[in-house]
Amino acid sequence: MTAFSTEGQSDPTVQPVPAAVVKQVDAADTTLSNPKMAVIALGSNLGNRLETLQGAVDALEDTPGLRVKAVSPVYETEPWGVAADSQPSYFNAVILVKTTLPPASLLERGQAVEEAFDRVREERWGPRTIDVDIVAYADVLSDDPVLTLPHPRAHERAFVLAPWHDVDPEAQLPGAGRVAELLAGVGREGVLPRADLELRLPE
Repeated sequence: MTAFSTEGQSDPTVQPVPAAVVKQVDAADTTLSNPKMAVIALGSNLGNRLETLQGAVDALEDTPGLRVKAVSPVYETEPWGVAADSQPSYFNAVILVKTTLPPASLLERGQAVEEAFDRVREERWGPRTIDVDIVAYADVLSDDPVLTLPHPRAHERAFVLAPWHDVDPEAQLPGAGRVAELLAGVGREGVLPRADLELRLPE
């Protein structure tokens, strides 16, 4: 049996955490070189919505160069931009990630996750199994039509602002201001917190 120093410990049975375990716990950050913080919004209104959201979180966590650092509560919202009762309601959430992927690669990964869950792009504002949107990437401001940063409609969408505020109350939307103030401006009408539902942070 390996002897461990108990200096400074009142209980001699308390042993240091094995180095392998420490390495595994720290891997989420140490494997990323100069990572950037990004905010990703998830939404689903077809099929098993909660299961699909969790699947998307897990798939993003499995992406090389990306680690999911925070997962918001789940909200239920009415579809955006369509007639009332014309589609099922959405489950929405926001995740915060650290990533070494550049924005274009992160977009490609998000679209690959959508395709894995059979996302169909037949109509604007159409129902979808999963929607993966990059809301913000560090402090990047870009008007590239392929990937506009931050998301051009994030500042007016309570279903993005509310869960984002939950996981980062001091968050700032680049070029638009504090998320808390933006949320106060648009209000929470039609955005229902679902305390009975929970997404797991990947281990």
